[in-house]
Amino acid sequence: MKGPLDGKVAIITGGSRGIGAEVGARLAEDGAAVVVSGRDGERLQRTVREWETQGRAVLGVVADAASREDCERLVSTAKQHFGRIDVLVNNAGVTHDQLLVRMTDEDWDRVIEVNLRSAFLMTRAVSKALVRQKSGGRVINITSTAGAMGNAGQVNYSAAKAGLIGFTKAAARELAHWSILVNAVAPGLIETDMTKDLSAAAREALLAQVPLKRSGTTREVAEMVRFLAGDGATYVTGQVFHVNGGLYM
Repeated sequence: MKGPLDGKVAIITGGSRGIGAEVGARLAEDGAAVVVSGRDGERLQRTVREWETQGRAVLGVVADAASREDCERLVSTAKQHFGRIDVLVNNAGVTHDQLLVRMTDEDWDRVIEVNLRSAFLMTRAVSKALVRQKSGGRVINITSTAGAMGNAGQVNYSAAKAGLIGFTKAAARELAHWSILVNAVAPGLIETDMTKDLSAAAREALLAQVPLKRSGTTREVAEMVRFLAGDGATYVTGQVFHVNGGLYM
């Protein structure tokens, strides 16, 4: 049976683990050919091999999403390998947490580069390809509740994710002319490698603010991305979808 994304090609940055890997798995399940990028080549290849054993069309590209040269190479490689691009998921992200008064310039700059600048670089490169294809497309940005409500100890991450929300809305207005839909998904406390290092006290403090009284799963985030990439979201653009158990309403 054909899937709803058969014939489509999706690029996912930071796709070798966590939310990115789960998104890739769900889009591949729907029939999309998936191009995943990451900086850790060994981990990236493990993910690619796993999907290949499931019969998925997948390509792994080692790339730093904060590098313009790497972003352009990633897009051109995807086009050369699969012939087109239809969906971009800007998922690459890092944290360097510290109190504002103790945060270094390097901690600030790297988080802004990976979480915000990368989305600009990738969206610019992919949008040019989509405009030439004249077939519309989807850009889905993975932001965070931190970008909507702030998070102590994460002024850099919160600022980057808030910027990504603004970027989503502005890009949606610009790219609508070419039927390119731009939306964002904002996860809350999700069980990933990024959150597993939280102290027990920090985890309990966060869970106390979540009405559903549990953390979310990568699958629950990926299902929202899956919806936005599919035919059910053809009249949806410039929106932020919160997947957070009620942490932010």
